[in-house]
Amino acid sequence: MQHVLSCKRRVIALNKKDLANSNMMNKWLQHFDSCKQDCLPISAHNKNSVKKLLDLVELKLNEAILRHPTLLVMVVGVPNVGKSALINSIHQIASANFPVQEKIKRATVGPLPGVTQDIAGFKIAHQPSIYVLDTPGILVPSIPDIDTGLKLALTGAVKDSVVGEERLAQYLLALLNTRNVPLHWKHLHNKNKDKHGSMSSRNWKLPLRNSDPGRIEDLVTEVQRALVNTYSEFSGNLENENDLETLIEEQFDALQKAFKIPHKASNEAHYMVSKRLLTLFRLGKLGHYILDDVPSTSKTAV
Repeated sequence: MQHVLSCKRRVIALNKKDLANSNMMNKWLQHFDSCKQDCLPISAHNKNSVKKLLDLVELKLNEAILRHPTLLVMVVGVPNVGKSALINSIHQIASANFPVQEKIKRATVGPLPGVTQDIAGFKIAHQPSIYVLDTPGILVPSIPDIDTGLKLALTGAVKDSVVGEERLAQYLLALLNTRNVPLHWKHLHNKNKDKHGSMSSRNWKLPLRNSDPGRIEDLVTEVQRALVNTYSEFSGNLENENDLETLIEEQFDALQKAFKIPHKASNEAHYMVSKRLLTLFRLGKLGHYILDDVPSTSKTAV
């Protein structure tokens, strides 16, 4: 992919910046700057953020605009990174600034990868005419290693069923534990213990995405408390794979209680815990993260 794009004018848009760790984001921006690569963190649903991206793209196209009456811009990336959401925001901005004669089409947006099935073109400007192509998500033919594949699946670039929800949840818990995230939560809970008091009893059977904010925050508190307690009581070595697996299994049991999942067969309970834990992570309720290390950096900030 890199060698194909290297000869093209390119701007890297780091979408979903509201879900990213700000310290790691700054390190990635410094990395791209050192590589002389234009890069901008954005939120595809924020018009001001997308406007900054368009301004940067226009700057990159200044010379080409003088030579060509029609320009084509492609939005390219792995599945489920918000390409179609970005296209729709660009459309809204363009419709307010340019006379678009044809009826505006909206790109299909969804929480799962693979929503965009074909290449769709959208005219966003006249004189010169500029078209934006919304393309299906693209993955390399073969993923180089298991860790990369799990990271892609954890972000939703690969359907959960391909890897397995339980395996993904185990990987997420391994990341949280080895990055000592429960230690940060323990500090927060101790600090705010007297302020919040005990949790109210709520109905947690509805899908998390359709839940009221108060219900989700209560649930997050219980999930964090479950992980903090099991982590604090853990006496093994996190660098030992068997010890880490033991801790994760204990955390699954604690999370089953936190999610108020009735006693079921182990496989079914683990599946339900996994689905709910992954949902909270992808909503940004378990914190802000960047999963990839900056090249040549040995440690990743939480």
